[in-house]
Amino acid sequence: MPDQPVRARLVDVAREAGVSKATVSKVLNGRQDLSVRPETRARIHEVAEALGYRPHSGARALAGASTHALALLVPSLGNPTYVTISRGAYQRARELGYLSLLAEDFDGQEADETFNDLVKEGRVDGLLIASARPGHPLLETLRRSPVPHVFLNRAVEGSGRNVTMDVARSSVTALDHLHELGHRVVGHVSGPTGITPSEDRRQAFLDRAGELGLLAAPVASGDFTEEGGAVAARALLAPTDTRPRVTALYTSSLAQAIGALHAIGELGLRVPQDVSLVGNDDLPVAGYLTPPLTTVAMPLYDLGTAAVDALVAEIEGKSPGDVVVPTEPRLVRRGSTAPPAEPGGRPD
Repeated sequence: MPDQPVRARLVDVAREAGVSKATVSKVLNGRQDLSVRPETRARIHEVAEALGYRPHSGARALAGASTHALALLVPSLGNPTYVTISRGAYQRARELGYLSLLAEDFDGQEADETFNDLVKEGRVDGLLIASARPGHPLLETLRRSPVPHVFLNRAVEGSGRNVTMDVARSSVTALDHLHELGHRVVGHVSGPTGITPSEDRRQAFLDRAGELGLLAAPVASGDFTEEGGAVAARALLAPTDTRPRVTALYTSSLAQAIGALHAIGELGLRVPQDVSLVGNDDLPVAGYLTPPLTTVAMPLYDLGTAAVDALVAEIEGKSPGDVVVPTEPRLVRRGSTAPPAEPGGRPD
C-alpha cells in the first residue's frame, strides 16, 4: 500500500513563514483586527498554498468561539493524587457545562506554547495547570501572552491565580500524631526541591519539630514515586553516629509511603513495631496495604472543583485571585503507627 502524503500542519506554515502559530491561525481565519503587515499576510497565504495546508475540520468555526472545554495539565498520570484531583475537576466542569480534557506534562514531554495556542485559537477556553515548576517553559509563554489559566497544587509566586490546599497543616497533623505516640526522632520523606508544596510541607515539618522539641527531624528528598520514597527512606533509616535511630517516617505522598514500606521491609524492620509510617493523601489503596497505612487526608477532590470554579470565573471576565481550599487536612489512623520501641532496640 503506498505511503499516504503527510498533511501540512499549522506549525509547518508558521515555521516557513517565520511567524507564530497563533499569527498563522488568525491570518488564515480572516481576522482583520490583527496588527500584521500586508506583506506578512501575503507571505503566510503563499506558504500555506505552497505546502498544501488545509485547516483541520471545524477549526475555522472554533476560532473566536467558546468551546466550553478546559485543558487540565498534570505532571504524571502515575501519581494517584492527580486521579482524585482530576475527578473533582471533571465533575465540577460538567456541572458548569464544560468538558475537562486531561494532558500529561512531564520531563521529556513538557507542555509549551502549544497549550497557550489552544486557548488563543479557540480550541479550549482555559488552562488548569497542576504541573508548574520553576523554569517550566509554559510559564514564560503565559507571562508574555496571558490567556485564562489557574495554577493548582503548584503555586507560582506572584501569579495571583493559585488554587492550593493548606499543605503546611498536613505536616503539623502528621507530626502531632507521631509525637503523641511518643516518637522523638521522626524523619520526613520530602518531595522534590523547588516545588512549592514540597518546600512548604518540609518547612512546616521542621518548624513543628522545633516547637515540639524533637531530638532530631532529618529530611530526605525524593520524587513523588514509590522509588523516590524507597530511596529516601533508606537514607533516613541508615545507621548514623550523629543522631538517635529514626523511629517514625512521614512521607509527602502516598506513592512515597508505599516505597518506604517496601524499603523498611528490605532492611529487616517491621511497621509499626520498629518504624511507624504516615503517608500524605488518603486513597482507598491505603487501607489495603500490610499493615493498613495511617494517612493525612487532603481535600484533593475539593481542590479540583475549586480550580474549575476559579478558571470559569476568569473566563467569564472576573479578575483572577489566589484561592486556598478551606477544608483542613485530617488524620486517618490505621495500623502503621504505634508507640516506639525502646530507643535503639526492638519490642519484645
